Amino acid sequence: MQLPTNAVGEKPAAPTGESPSIKPENPQPVAATGNLPATVSRAGTRRRLRLSIWLLIVVFAAGGGGFYWWKNAQSQLPAGVSFGNGRLEADEIDIDTKFPGRIAELRAEIGDMVRSGQVVARMDTRDLQESLKKSQAQVSQARRAIAEANANLEQQRTQQTLAAQELERTQGLLKQGFATMELFDQRKQALDAANAGLRAATERVAQTERALEASEHDVGLTTVNINDNDLVAPRDGRIQYRVANIGEVLAAGGKVFTMLDISYVYMDIYLPTPEAGRIKVGTDGRILLDAYPNTPIPAKVSFIASQAQFTPKTVETQSERDKLMFRIRVRIDPDRSRDHAPSVRSGLPGVAYLRADPAAAWPKNLQGAP
Repeated sequence: MQLPTNAVGEKPAAPTGESPSIKPENPQPVAATGNLPATVSRAGTRRRLRLSIWLLIVVFAAGGGGFYWWKNAQSQLPAGVSFGNGRLEADEIDIDTKFPGRIAELRAEIGDMVRSGQVVARMDTRDLQESLKKSQAQVSQARRAIAEANANLEQQRTQQTLAAQELERTQGLLKQGFATMELFDQRKQALDAANAGLRAATERVAQTERALEASEHDVGLTTVNINDNDLVAPRDGRIQYRVANIGEVLAAGGKVFTMLDISYVYMDIYLPTPEAGRIKVGTDGRILLDAYPNTPIPAKVSFIASQAQFTPKTVETQSERDKLMFRIRVRIDPDRSRDHAPSVRSGLPGVAYLRADPAAAWPKNLQGAP
């Protein structure tokens, strides 16, 4: 028996008169579940990309606006006022040992404010103390030697006086015939010997006095060396670093502390040749620190470099001369620095403004003084 042509496993034949390309009325949806997540992921990526682009546009716009505002603000400076970026600095002073030795005592720590002449460390001076005692004993011995030499001098002076008197009497007796020439010669030799003894005694006194002076100089030198083993702050300032500790043995010139001299606070800036040429030592200035943007600090120009920097080459064109820069130091008044010593910080960034034209008025943000 033959099976029907539309048996299981075979497709039904298209009805007569219908084209095989005609689709059924209710076509079955194509299950494309495998491609659906990829489609959604691409759409999310495009949205995130657009968002990132807009964020970048906003950031660049804000940055450009800030830069434009800054340039506009700088362009509003009156003619004759120049400015340059820099960092606030204070001179660093190393407190070193003068002699090799061991640190016996530390009297300061990092961050302490110290005064000029204040002892910040002491070295072990027991050996120098013994040397001082020896020199003092030599002084006492020299004084006794001077006393002895003076006594001997007085004795020689007495003998010289007696010898002179005997010679004078013998000379008178010789004229009268009561003394011989031999006795006269003896008295004359005695006087010569007394004179020589007096001169020797006088030199001995001078020698002992020089010995006393030498011993006293030894005492003074040893005393100075002992005092120099007390390490003192040479200026008013703040201890910045402590390099050594108690008990350490240092060579001559060994560093113990580094301090900042708060009486010498300055900012170095660089100005091109057209602006630097108008600046002179003593020119009035203002320093505006990033940390204190509303507090202008009065200052004055204390140094102008005599040689330009950043020179590209020896032979220059006009455009290359515009690249030459001069270093200018703007220093804060020492008394003002001392009054604001707790606020002095080395390395604070800021801007220094210089008024080359004394007739120019400072802008409002640069007027006043802290």
